[in-house]
Formats: sequence, C-alpha cells, structure tokens
Amino acid sequence: MSRPHHVAVLALPDVIAFELGLPHRLLGSAVGPAGERLYDVRVTTLDGGPVPTTAGYSVLPGHGPEILDAADTLIIPGHSSGSQMVDGTLAPALEAVVRRAAHGRRVVSICTGAFVLAAAGLLDGRPATTHWLHTARFRALFPQVALDPDVLFVDDGDVLTSAGNAAGIDLLLHVIRRDHGAETAAAVARRSVVAPWREGGQSQFVEQPVPEPSGASTAAARSWALDHLPDPLPLDELAARCAMSVRTFTRHFRAETGLSPARWLTTRRIELARRLLETTDLPVEAIAARAGFGTTASLRQQLHAAIGMSPLAYRRSFRAPVSA
Repeated sequence: MSRPHHVAVLALPDVIAFELGLPHRLLGSAVGPAGERLYDVRVTTLDGGPVPTTAGYSVLPGHGPEILDAADTLIIPGHSSGSQMVDGTLAPALEAVVRRAAHGRRVVSICTGAFVLAAAGLLDGRPATTHWLHTARFRALFPQVALDPDVLFVDDGDVLTSAGNAAGIDLLLHVIRRDHGAETAAAVARRSVVAPWREGGQSQFVEQPVPEPSGASTAAARSWALDHLPDPLPLDELAARCAMSVRTFTRHFRAETGLSPARWLTTRRIELARRLLETTDLPVEAIAARAGFGTTASLRQQLHAAIGMSPLAYRRSFRAPVSA
C-alpha cells in the first residue's frame, strides 16, 4: 500500500479559523478503495507555537515547521492581515520559509492566502484569484499577477488559488478529483454535505442591489430546461413557459441567477457533460448530444472555454481510476 500524500497546512497569525479546518475536513476524509487514507494532513505554524485565529481563540499545532520540508502539498489558508499588507512585502523570515516550503511542491492558497504567495513571488506572471472583496488591493500590490476576480478557483498546475472562504471547499474537492477521480471527490462531498462542484464564479456573490420582490419567477422554466438539456431550448420557448415576454423573462432570469439565460444553459450543459465524462464510458459524440451541444466540436469548444481542457483530456484527468 502506498503512503498517503503528505499535506502541510501553514497557519499564520490571525488565520481564518473556518479555512484552517478545511484541509483536514476534506482531504483528511478522502479514502481509497480499501479504506486507506489518501492524505496525511498536518498543521504547523512558523515556529511550532500557538497563533491567534479570527474566531477569538488560539490554535496550538501538533507539529513543528519541519513538516514543511517533508510535504508533497503546502496549503496556506487565509488570514485577516493578508489583505492589509502595506507594501506587498513579507517579513524576511516568513518569505524564506514560504519560498523554501514551496520549492518543488504543489502549493495551494485559500482566500487571502494568495497575498502570501504573491508577496513571495510565487504568482508572478501566473493566473490566480482571491476573495472579491480584496481584488482592488491585490491588484494594487501585485500588478504582475494575472488576477481573475470572477472565478471560484484557479488551477495553474503546481500552484492553485481559491476565492474567499467556502471557495476553499471547491478548490480542495477539485484537488481530490484531480488526484483520485470524481467518485472519490463526490464521496468526500457527500460526507461533508456539500456540492461536488459549483458552477459559475464568485461574481455571482458580489454585493449588488436586490431586485424588487414580485410574484414573477423563472424557476419553472429553469426546472423544465434541466429535464430537456438535449433539446434546442430557444429563449422564446423558455419565456412562454413563464408567461413572460422575452425581455421581461431575460431581466428576471438575470436578477434571479446572476447569469443570462444562454450562459446559464451553457453552464448546466457543461456540468452535465463533465459528469458524463467522469462517470460513464459513453463516446464523446454521445455525450455532446446528451448535453445539448449537438456536435463534438461544439462540446470541445465550450469545455475548453470553460476549463481549458478538451473532453478526452478532461476524462483522462478526472475519470475515477478503474480500481476505485
């Protein structure tokens, strides 16, 4: 039996307590086909001593900083001081530890943990994200980073970053899915009672005026569309199911979902295609038809635009291993 993947979580002062617990809750509960643990998750601080959290208590890690050198993956949760960096620099001791710990390892940040990676130079010229509340500050401090403020997380190979708080769940489930397939990640999600994945980006959560309440809703059309994704689903047909004009339907739809009807349909179809690629042996042509894309070329184009991968590459990356 192979050893579990070693994960070191670096808790900095004023660490966000919710995010500190996510790696152990999610990665730590992932098991293989024989019930073996897939990840060994350990927490440390810079000196092995206690650090305060944002929840009003301190944490005392069970391990010292020596675990950083033995880790396969380094995770840095968010901390309340991350977005308040005055000049975008780290204390020399912290920068040295982060750079050494990141060398040759997969590095993951949650929320404002991205500030630490950026200040250590690990995100220079790379795509990344962080909590939408802090994007203006992040861009001002780190213009050399290709910040994407709209996504829930960014996977750039050996460096992965997530948006705020609960987006850390999305990213860690993605890590499990990438390492061990969709079925293992789905099992972890079920155990934690969270969605295996969330479509859309964090822009849907940005503060915006709440639409005026009314009795009109597009929920019926959305529910019906989910049962008919292989069909063309023209906008006027969806609007008719809610007894609305196309213009009124589009306005209500965007207010309720944060997306246009066309974008919402494409997102749902990509979600279905991903699930079929992960869990079935159906040919790509059949998946394209079932998901409503019609042709393999259309599916390939939409999937690549959404996640930067072709259907076959996605299946190779995220299909659960046969042994699982």
